[in-house]
Order: sequence, then C-alpha cells, then structure tokens
Amino acid sequence: MAKNKLITLLFVFIGLLIAKEYKSKGVRMKLPAVRLESNVSVEEALNTRRSVRQYKKEPLTIQEVSQLLWAAQGKTAGWGGKTAPSAGAIYPLTIYLAVGEVKELAPGVYRYLSDNHELEKVLSKDVRKELTEAAWNQEYIQNAPVSIIVAADYEKMIRRYGKRGVRYVDNEVGHVGQNVQLQGEALKLGSVIIGAFEDSLVRSILGIREEPVYIIPVGKKY
Repeated sequence: MAKNKLITLLFVFIGLLIAKEYKSKGVRMKLPAVRLESNVSVEEALNTRRSVRQYKKEPLTIQEVSQLLWAAQGKTAGWGGKTAPSAGAIYPLTIYLAVGEVKELAPGVYRYLSDNHELEKVLSKDVRKELTEAAWNQEYIQNAPVSIIVAADYEKMIRRYGKRGVRYVDNEVGHVGQNVQLQGEALKLGSVIIGAFEDSLVRSILGIREEPVYIIPVGKKY
C-alpha cells in the first residue's frame, strides 16, 4: 500500500515538473533596440575576424544578445527584408539561442522572432553540455555563455526552386554566419562556426523540427 502511494506521489511530482516546463514555453520578451552605428568599420571587422574558441568566464548582456540576433536575421525593411539576403525573399531559416549566462535572461533555449525583434522561450534549461556532446565534445560550446543555432527548413526553398533550392539555403546560412561573426567583432566578442555535430541529436535537444546547420558559440574575447 505504502509502495503504491509512493509511486503515485512520484508520478504527480513528475507531472508537475512537466506542466511547469510546458507553462514556460511560448513566453515572449521584447529585446532591446539595436544600434545602427559603431566605432568599428566593416573593413576593420573583416580584418580582425577570426575563429575564437576560448572565452572569458563572463556573461553576455541582453543588449549584446539583441545585437547578435539582429545581425543574424533582423528585419530591416517594412516589407520583411532582413540583414541577410534570401533567394526569392523566402527566408527559410530560424535562429535559436541556447543561453547559459546572459544578464537579465534565464538559461534556456529561445527562438528569435525577427518581425518584432523578440525572443520566444522554447525550453527552460541550460543545454550547453548536451549540445557539446552532440557536437562530438567540442567543449567551447559548453564554455561559451551562449550559442546561436541556425536551423533551416529546406522544403520551403525546394518548393519554389526545386533541387537548386538546397544551394540557396546553404548560401543564406553562410551569409548569416558571417553577419554574426562581424557583429561579434564590432562588440569585441569572439565566435566560431561549428558544422560538425549529430543533426538528430541537436534537433532532439532543442525540440525543433528544422535541420540544424550551424552552431555558433559566442563569448567575450580574452
């Protein structure tokens, strides 16, 4: 009898945890306004851009996160144009943010919503360790305060352009990666583009349906 009661209480407790997790999903928050000028020229950012795999043990600010996400896929035109070009203005990419240490932002996984420059919570847990393992133990993912994940819906582009659409998606992913790294340079942040990981594991960890294409750890440079 006591054993059955204990099992029942255990299931209730698990149910409460799951309910709490799902309750937190879908919560949206407005990101700070981005700046459109800096003291770092495009030429300087291009000249100093490097793959950086070691970061200070310091959190990012919500302002830095806002700027990075805008650089990746921010809306720059009333009709929907974004910071990175997209064939046919289809925009098949979704940007996710895996947060470990950011001031004013709880650890978790967030989806970037470019139309209103917002974050939408997807998961309420720090997944950096799991992402590191899915990327064959590239430990700089775990050591960085955040990672930006670029995910693609290839079918969106293929429906318009057939097999050629795959190339167009990959082109767009490259544009986004360069935008993030150049913006990082302007903010004195280091980043590295990672393409070596187990796709299905990353999808499972993030709870997404799109194909993950890049993981980009970002942190403060030494």
